Amino acid sequence: MNNKRNGKRVVATIEARMTSSRLPGKVLLESIGRPMLQLMTERLASLELVDEIVIATTVNEMDKPIVDLAERIGARCYRGSEEDVLSRVLGAAHENDADVIVELTGDCPLIDPKLVDDVVETYLSEDCDYATNCLAQTFPLGMEAEVFSTELLELADREGDTSEDREHVSWFFVRNPDRFKLLNIEASANLKRPSLRLTLDEEPDYRVIDAVFNEFESSYATCACGDIIRFLDDNPGLLDMSRNIVHRGDWESVAKDVAGVE
Repeated sequence: MNNKRNGKRVVATIEARMTSSRLPGKVLLESIGRPMLQLMTERLASLELVDEIVIATTVNEMDKPIVDLAERIGARCYRGSEEDVLSRVLGAAHENDADVIVELTGDCPLIDPKLVDDVVETYLSEDCDYATNCLAQTFPLGMEAEVFSTELLELADREGDTSEDREHVSWFFVRNPDRFKLLNIEASANLKRPSLRLTLDEEPDYRVIDAVFNEFESSYATCACGDIIRFLDDNPGLLDMSRNIVHRGDWESVAKDVAGVE
């Protein structure tokens, strides 16, 4: 991984905990002999514009297995508040000397590192405060990345006083489009599948993701979003398993009120 892109140290944080309400322990469910969180970190190892990857888990004793996994696979790990996710991510950023934060969540084991690099590149090259590919959802669910400066998150930490601000790390920026310049990257035509679930929230999601990893077992760390889409299009029965799951989009209600998002 590079050291200081454009003079800025870029750190990706993966939020992960064991106490998911819908599928407890989901980040450690296994496929092809590895926990989902390990598979995600191994996919992200090919990131070109990120200097460090940190698993941001909680001080809850139930999350000790995540800490143990991080130690076993040689990944950096930070433990912070379970409920105040903003402070947890900020603590991970401070501990790892981040100038720029790439916020990721542990329920996206199939995330395509190329798409993450695209968001980072946009943030570093454009005049913006916040760059993402999920403010307006055009990619499949599970490909989300959000990029912003540590300095901006420090501001959100000082001023963000709602429960949503503390739980949804970048909520403060998104609900204040008059103060911050927000950039959204849209999917190309072949990847524009916003209703396709590649995120791990419930048991049917796990069965779909497990099937994908088994299909691409020999290339599980490098298969791209487009490859995954084509496989699932060729196997529509897999998609039927998770079709009726209601997605809890963090930004759905906010984005409708954000005018002029680029």
